[in-house]
Amino acid sequence: MKKDSKSKIASVYAEALYGAAEELKAVAKVHGDVLTLIKVIKEEENFAKSFANPLWNADSKKSALKEIASKLKLSKESLNCLDIIADNNRFAEIEQILDAFVHLYYKKQNITEISVDSVKKLTDKQNEKVLQMLEQKFGKKIVVNYNIVPELLGGLRMQYGSTMIDDSVLGKLNRLEMMMKGGQ
Repeated sequence: MKKDSKSKIASVYAEALYGAAEELKAVAKVHGDVLTLIKVIKEEENFAKSFANPLWNADSKKSALKEIASKLKLSKESLNCLDIIADNNRFAEIEQILDAFVHLYYKKQNITEISVDSVKKLTDKQNEKVLQMLEQKFGKKIVVNYNIVPELLGGLRMQYGSTMIDDSVLGKLNRLEMMMKGGQ
């Protein structure tokens, strides 16, 4: 399946989940559940693969999902969404669906997502300083997604929308090289 059609499928499911959560006034709870599920999927790499297995019937998947939802204390709205995903054999796209929901949630809540690349994990104090600086600059709530990129050598690279601020050592070296070449 093409990546474009997978993202369309993810978007449709994410919008349906958001709409259902909104109707039931449970958007914040479902958002929390989605973040929990994303964490579980990243920690247990076979989670999505197991549920995507076509040899495992939908009723067995639903039964397992009910137990998992109980242990993770997921809302009934989140469990209903997982059941629909199981019924429609869409567990291969579960990560994209959950990510699409998170992006939709941030958009609807007027929260700006910013990607920050650094050489190593920032300390809590550094993270707090970056977050304060970004919230002051944008004048609204910010969510920062950190990525570890050792090639940067030092500094930070931030991206929001189509704008990138590259204050990394690698970026500075690349700009210096371009200046030395005469901007060719």
